Amino acid sequence: MDRQPIVAGRFYEGRPEQLNALVDGLLGLAETRRDKRTLLAMVPHAGYVYSGAVCGKTLGMADLAPTVLLLGPNHTGRGERFALWPDGVWNIPGGSLDVDQPLAQALLAADPAIRPDTAAHMGEHSLEVILPFLHRINPATTIVPVSVSSPSLDTLRQVGQAMGRVIAAHDAPVSIVVSSDMSHYISHEDAKKMDSLALDPVVTLNPGALYETVRGRNISMCGVLPMTVGLFAAQELGATRGELVAYATSGQVSGDYDQVVGYAGVLVD
Repeated sequence: MDRQPIVAGRFYEGRPEQLNALVDGLLGLAETRRDKRTLLAMVPHAGYVYSGAVCGKTLGMADLAPTVLLLGPNHTGRGERFALWPDGVWNIPGGSLDVDQPLAQALLAADPAIRPDTAAHMGEHSLEVILPFLHRINPATTIVPVSVSSPSLDTLRQVGQAMGRVIAAHDAPVSIVVSSDMSHYISHEDAKKMDSLALDPVVTLNPGALYETVRGRNISMCGVLPMTVGLFAAQELGATRGELVAYATSGQVSGDYDQVVGYAGVLVD
């Protein structure tokens, strides 16, 4: 089954030539490029006018594998707790990315909590907005999109570790890209403070502490569940280092510093 874009022309430019030029400029914000394969990248998913610079700089610095496991939050509440889109292509203006069926099938076989499900993705924007960046980096990129909404830390650990084992055994390299915004609708200064608390365990590669910090401090990081899964998978893959490479809030664009959303870019290798 193929997926059509739902936020083209709203969250990002809907005309292919203009979209490509915009994404190229955002990727060009990267000052350097890593010379070590990126195991995991975390990037935001708001409209490009707000979060595109953070996303572009982060993915521009990354050294992503040609196959990407996409982990994102479920804003709609539809579908399975670990909803994997199993086949077809995901279309974007002027292009598409194929779903990597061998990796998808291996992940489905790895843990019964991972289920084939398209319903969770149909009205969900969090993975779609990342695709134009992946397509410009490498038009041949293949993907496996997974929407994560399980609230159980034990299950997030179990699934993340299973995903890590599948990636380690896969016959081609795979990178993980997690989609998450940070604090929502608090002041710029409060967002920086709260997001720092959440990002500390991210860059120290401590998924349990990330989960407990976000839940315990009521930090409105919408992608805490997929990021927890991603970090457990990265641990399984032998991750040794995390780095915060970009941070911003919507207030720096809108001028409204009283009600902002935070955006962070993290690389793990």
